[in-house]
Amino acid sequence: MAWNQHRHHGGGGGKHARDACEFARNLGHEVEIFTRSSQSLAPGLRGRLRAASSIVAAPESVREFEALLDRFRPHLVHALELFPLVSPYILPAARARAIPVLLSTIDYRLTCPVVTHLRNGAICTQCCGGHEYWAVLHNCRGSIYESTAVAAYSALTRVRKVFTRNVTLWEAPSDFVRSFLMSKLNIPGDRIRLRPPAIDIPADPVPDPSQGSYAGYAGRFTREKGVRIALEAARLTGLPFRFARNQEAQVRIQVPGGMEEITRDASDLWRFYRGARFLVAPSLWWETFCIVVAEAMSHGIPVIVPRHGAIGELVDHGVNGLHFAPGDVAELAKAVTTLWADAGLCRRLGAAAREKAIRCWGLEKAKTALLDSYETAVALGAALS
Repeated sequence: MAWNQHRHHGGGGGKHARDACEFARNLGHEVEIFTRSSQSLAPGLRGRLRAASSIVAAPESVREFEALLDRFRPHLVHALELFPLVSPYILPAARARAIPVLLSTIDYRLTCPVVTHLRNGAICTQCCGGHEYWAVLHNCRGSIYESTAVAAYSALTRVRKVFTRNVTLWEAPSDFVRSFLMSKLNIPGDRIRLRPPAIDIPADPVPDPSQGSYAGYAGRFTREKGVRIALEAARLTGLPFRFARNQEAQVRIQVPGGMEEITRDASDLWRFYRGARFLVAPSLWWETFCIVVAEAMSHGIPVIVPRHGAIGELVDHGVNGLHFAPGDVAELAKAVTTLWADAGLCRRLGAAAREKAIRCWGLEKAKTALLDSYETAVALGAALS
């Protein structure tokens, strides 16, 4: 299993990788982990220079990975996010040894140099189809050097077909991402398996969400997560809001101290969910899933989300939560006010939210999906060799 651990922990991608490793071992598979951590990068320019130099080649990671393949001789390579310290050329190394590759696409790295398909707060797909130069022209990373580096990664891996030629089977965390891979990368639908992230469903009775004392937000304090939209909705409605983040998560937008709650572990986050009347997740980007939404739903908490991307698929409007137009503060504020004032609606949506979480995202279902992906990738690899 190969992936790059990002500098800031607590994100969905890292959880997806750790869960896959644990599930595979629980299913009786021997697992070797090949990973690099972005925490090893020095802060400032020196760290950025090292990351940029490793983005495509990283020859030392390829040599070490080849040595691992020759020693361990796996039946399958499971790759997740490789950027920036694990070279994508580990994939041709696996193919050269007739080892099938399963790739979990947990973000938009292959279609957007900056991953989010977001520019100036709006959805952007200009780089799709071989136009990565737009990331440089728009300076999407806020640094010409970094923007050029990530655009080069996207362009070189696309032109050389590093992923499309060497991946045996693809995994998508949502139907939205599966459709996106088919339309933007021309991946055949039968080469993509759907495997949402696993959610640890609480077994004990859940609280009545209508008794919650605040509207909750959980996640990174970053622009793409829509934190400013949630803050503005709090101002417009005058209702109590609380914002939770993991102690190691990114903070690029400051939240007033009286509204901030820092969580250290899952039990802290569970307490936060159970104190909320509902969760607000106003992401501006096309989320590929959104673990905090599914987690809140598993606690019987309704969720208010924008009607786009995978996050809009998780919540069924009027059934287990509410939708609003992406970025529309007034419509979000209206949804918040409606759900706050209607205890019966809050209870009904919360009960349906928990039912969907149990039905769709439990641990056993995730393990079964992973086993199906592994068996399919191995069989497909044998057929293609």
